[in-house]
Amino acid sequence: MTIENILFEISDALRVPVLILAILALVVVIAEVGILIGEQRRRKVRSVARTEHAVDLAREALAAGDRATALRAVTSVGYNEAMNEALAAIVEQRGHPDAANRIAKRLAEYDYRSVKRLERTRILVRMGPALGLMGTLIPLSPALAALGDGDVNRLTDDLRVAFSVTVAGLLIGAVAFAVSLMRDRMYDQDYSDVEYVNAQLANYAVTATPLHTHPRQSVGMESAAEKLSAEAPS
Repeated sequence: MTIENILFEISDALRVPVLILAILALVVVIAEVGILIGEQRRRKVRSVARTEHAVDLAREALAAGDRATALRAVTSVGYNEAMNEALAAIVEQRGHPDAANRIAKRLAEYDYRSVKRLERTRILVRMGPALGLMGTLIPLSPALAALGDGDVNRLTDDLRVAFSVTVAGLLIGAVAFAVSLMRDRMYDQDYSDVEYVNAQLANYAVTATPLHTHPRQSVGMESAAEKLSAEAPS
């Protein structure tokens, strides 16, 4: 068996796996579009004023020693689990001597998780066209052989497969690229909000007991935090 025949056999063996991967990639990218729509809907309530209001409540609560209300306030502007964890860490780690380093580490972990989430569609941006090209070239060899043998039906079937996979691969790449761009913008906004909350709360430590806070004021802060939490996307 010559090297050419070995390569041909390898290429022919990859035909079915490539077609299956192309179909799976198409299903995944369609699912990512649906998830993106859900992510955008959760961020419809986002505004700078809402974030500033949550920060003001958290600062008052921290000054009064009410960590629970501060947590509810800051997490009310979170839009996913990773963001909520980062926002909660800003309050929970505030009382430690090395709070700045602890919070910086958690913000870095949050950033890594966002990048990891983006990798799913970024991979599809390159994988889609690659699968499309492989799915185009692999059937061409038997198609040319069928042409030489005068088997028009086999030629037609192979060319239909080749062109269909090409279209599917380009579609996967284009949609995944659009999803990646939109997510990149959304996650940048999320990280900007988290950094803003951290900067605004940087000089506020959790006190052991309320300071200069009337009970009615504490109840008012809790009510405002609960209202923000109720408006937060689920």
